[in-house]
Amino acid sequence: MTEPANVRGWSGDRLDLDAYLARIGYEGERAPTLEVLRGLQRAHVTSIPFENANAVLGKPVALDLETVQDRLVRGGRGGYCYEHVVLFASALERLGFAFTALIGRVTLGSDKILPATHALTGVRPADDDRLWLCDVGFGSGPLAPVEITDGAEVDLEGWRFRTRRVAGPLGVDQWWLDQYGQDGWTPRHTFTLTPQYPIDYTVGSHFVSTHSRSPFTARLFAQKFGADRLHQLDAATWRTVRPDGSATERTIEPAELGHVLADAFGITVEARELALLEQGIAAARQAEREQGLDVA
Repeated sequence: MTEPANVRGWSGDRLDLDAYLARIGYEGERAPTLEVLRGLQRAHVTSIPFENANAVLGKPVALDLETVQDRLVRGGRGGYCYEHVVLFASALERLGFAFTALIGRVTLGSDKILPATHALTGVRPADDDRLWLCDVGFGSGPLAPVEITDGAEVDLEGWRFRTRRVAGPLGVDQWWLDQYGQDGWTPRHTFTLTPQYPIDYTVGSHFVSTHSRSPFTARLFAQKFGADRLHQLDAATWRTVRPDGSATERTIEPAELGHVLADAFGITVEARELALLEQGIAAARQAEREQGLDVA
């Protein structure tokens, strides 16, 4: 169940709304309706990339709105889920949406219990009684909100998703978002409808950006999503995925990193930071060679 947005403190009054909407290329109506929500999500997920460069470089990942705006809006950079959702939540608040910030546990089909470190929002538009999942910070869609109801299934220009409910301990429902690919339906993450607040995201983000067991501190990861393709960069591996699940993949050289980030992902990195990231790519390439995996 959603709460009034104005009790959460998502700093919507300090958002440069015009700059944010220009950044994502949204030119539609500004009202808390389902149509606007769909437009905002599509514009956000196809415009602002996912990336974890700060965590890899050991730089603080602050979640105050001003810092997030400087980085994702004015600076033309991307961010990981907490940064995306802080920005998106401030826009929802500013536009008058009723919403609940949520936290999820990424699975990607794994049986392991992984930390609950994925930020999402549940939104109830003013003109619609249904609750909608807005997952703008995963880096690979969906293009539009997905209804949070058992068995909801959507096909968004070939990208297929569904939500389902599983009874959890002590009567707490566990919700799942699944994505369809070449191997059929894969559980992407699970979440509950327990409201989260900025301090909860600060705690989760601290783990993700600093802990030695977090994959985000170990290697560069970036994603740029579009209606027709998804670009993914995992250390030295650049993969392009189509809605039908088909994919191409190749290994990049350190000297290519700056061009790949700029051209495929829309990310421009300062020269000093790029040099450090190139060293990480070089280390990944060396590890591949030592393991006999270099096919270039």
